[in-house]
Amino acid sequence: MIHRNETDFLGQKQIPADALWGIHTARAVENFPLSGKTIHPELIKAYGEVKLACAQTNTQLGFWKENPEKAEAIEKTCFEMSQGLLSEHILVDALQGGAGTSTNMNVNEVIANRALQILGKKPGNYDIVSPLDDINLHQSTNDTYPTALKVAAIRLLRLLEQSVLELQEAFQQKEKKFSHIVKIGRTQLQDAVLTTLGREMSAYAEAFNRDRWRIYKCEERLRVVNLGGTAIGTGLGAPKKFIFRVTDQLRENTGIGLARSENLIDGTQNTDVFVEVSGILKACASNLYKISNDLRLMSSGPDAGFNEINLPPRQAGSSIMPGKVNPVIPEAVAQAALLVMGNDQILTQACSAGNLELNQFMPLIAHTLPENLSLLDNACKIFKIKCVLGITANQKICKKNVENSTATLTALVPKIGYSMTTKIAEIAQNEKTSIKEAAVKSGVISNKEFEDLTTPESVNKLGN
Repeated sequence: MIHRNETDFLGQKQIPADALWGIHTARAVENFPLSGKTIHPELIKAYGEVKLACAQTNTQLGFWKENPEKAEAIEKTCFEMSQGLLSEHILVDALQGGAGTSTNMNVNEVIANRALQILGKKPGNYDIVSPLDDINLHQSTNDTYPTALKVAAIRLLRLLEQSVLELQEAFQQKEKKFSHIVKIGRTQLQDAVLTTLGREMSAYAEAFNRDRWRIYKCEERLRVVNLGGTAIGTGLGAPKKFIFRVTDQLRENTGIGLARSENLIDGTQNTDVFVEVSGILKACASNLYKISNDLRLMSSGPDAGFNEINLPPRQAGSSIMPGKVNPVIPEAVAQAALLVMGNDQILTQACSAGNLELNQFMPLIAHTLPENLSLLDNACKIFKIKCVLGITANQKICKKNVENSTATLTALVPKIGYSMTTKIAEIAQNEKTSIKEAAVKSGVISNKEFEDLTTPESVNKLGN
């Protein structure tokens, strides 16, 4: 293999001749064989957008006026990265020391070497296009990295919001379809009072409606960026015109309502906004976990469980038990939700652990937040498509339970009183008969009255 020699502060290193990455990337790959996980693709694309805004601003300020071809090549390369065309060259591990410097340098080297290719030059000719003097001009890891993370998070939030909306709508469809099915409502997993399957579905839809609204609103928290603050928020090494223009350029390019932080020092050292957003995501995960487990319970059996609903069968459930079909989609969704909750705790600790002017654990924050957004997005999608839309009701089972459960007695109290319903319960228990049969046999209520008191309209009525 043909190599080129590159040099940094620590010495010299051989790099494959055609590689778009360079010595800083090579050292990071050697130093951080940690998670085996790559940088989130949306973060890479967002980094391309940030670098493009910086390059355009530098061009506008005349920093490459004597070499417009270089400026054009750099901007073209940044655009390619923003479109995901250079992601395969970002090699550094998601977890790394240096507050994200390795990611920034990997990005700088790839943009520089790709720009060199566009100019008809070989990678490594940094006297023509430099990763540091050109691509990182008037920037620092400490302002570009969190800005890129916020742009990536906003884009992922918008995808998640749509997925949550569609999941909400799927439950609303089931609410309408199952509105006429009366069933047993349970508290502490014990028979309690009558409800309808439709009302249960309506509660799930409402929970995801809240999630959707929270997710929509929390985008606002991410729109304030510290781009232009460079190392610690003082703007060291950057012209004032660059500092005041670059966020406007990024806003124009992305179509996102970004604003420069009024206090760039605060924007550089404090990461509490990521904790706030992560908490919103945790709430969504909590709903996914609870509701997926509810569906598992209601579909349990089918012969020795609740068996009130059927979940779409997705795969054989056992290598040893014939005919067994497991609720694999709710199980998978629940596991994704648990991972999101765990990541939230990790992110919270990472944000809390920053010291003085910078948070050294930005790579961990930049790994867990996009991962949670993608996990929830994927979980909502498969939950809707592979589970919720295919749910069917076992109406006969629900009706049988209503006729046999003591929970039905609560529906009779307004008509015949508490004492009489207690006697009916005793009759049913002593004679081993259903609640309905015992009620009619008692003579205090007719078959029609029993049916009227247990209709969906009666069950759903607010109050007596």
